[in-house]
Amino acid sequence: MALTASDVDRFEASRHRLEALAYRLLGSASEAEDVVQETFLRWQGADTGRIEVPEAWLTKVLTNLCLNQLTSARARRETYVGAWLPEPLLAGDPMLGPADTAEQRESVSYAVLTLLERLTPNERAVYVLREAFDYPHREIAEILDLTESASQQIFHRAKKHVADGRARTEIDEAAARRIVDEFLAAATSGRTEPLVRLLTQDVFAIGDGGGKVPARAKAFEGARAVATFMRGLFKPGKAKRDLVGGSPDVHVVAANGVPAIVVVLDGRVIAVTCLEITEQGITALRSQANPDKLVRATRRWAAGDHGEPVLSLF
Repeated sequence: MALTASDVDRFEASRHRLEALAYRLLGSASEAEDVVQETFLRWQGADTGRIEVPEAWLTKVLTNLCLNQLTSARARRETYVGAWLPEPLLAGDPMLGPADTAEQRESVSYAVLTLLERLTPNERAVYVLREAFDYPHREIAEILDLTESASQQIFHRAKKHVADGRARTEIDEAAARRIVDEFLAAATSGRTEPLVRLLTQDVFAIGDGGGKVPARAKAFEGARAVATFMRGLFKPGKAKRDLVGGSPDVHVVAANGVPAIVVVLDGRVIAVTCLEITEQGITALRSQANPDKLVRATRRWAAGDHGEPVLSLF
């Protein structure tokens, strides 16, 4: 069925919201874009004149497409090479979605997106719709074909799972940036002790290379192990330059609402490390290096001015 210009405008008015919802549900920007396009095709084939509330109709279609995707994604991730981490989004990306409340900002943080992988598809959908988009349980129940009480129960269960996996209260942006600067200075000093002092005792570092770039499948755990790993990672060497194809630049920006170390080579983002920082120190480092998951970050990087790098590696 051919869409009118008005029908297309109605869909486009919802595109950013749909992309932000799909990204939170799937943890993948590329998959979110695909699902939004599939939603548009469903909209194109619908009798739009009989749809009373387009936003509700589009949300229901997109959410159910994402639920199907999540079910199949679980099977795919069983064969994924190494650790699976979400696709990071740099500051200013419209796919990050609403950030008016602490709950909305928290729901798109890299730490929470990682924790959402532990939830069932229904738990994830209810959590995201309620926490990030403030849908009432009555509407969530209609979207997911649940009772309102079931939606409430699922939300409380999902929220508890996420809360149980979260670190202690985070600190303000300026203080976090100072710690990142100190971390980089310590990592490039060639000494382990300055790094250890910046890390919590239960810190961990994990990376996702997708089998395409080297990344340890198992996390480094504990301040001493993480500090030793980071000191070695930042140590200059010809072998490292040869491996990545040059001397990449390091920038400190925000990704998914938290401080991130972005490594760029010839205009291409080759790694993004999101740091989880608390008053006690750095409690987690999650690095995305799979090139398939850095395509959108590279596009965003090319479109902005990020100033001089903090340092150059190797």
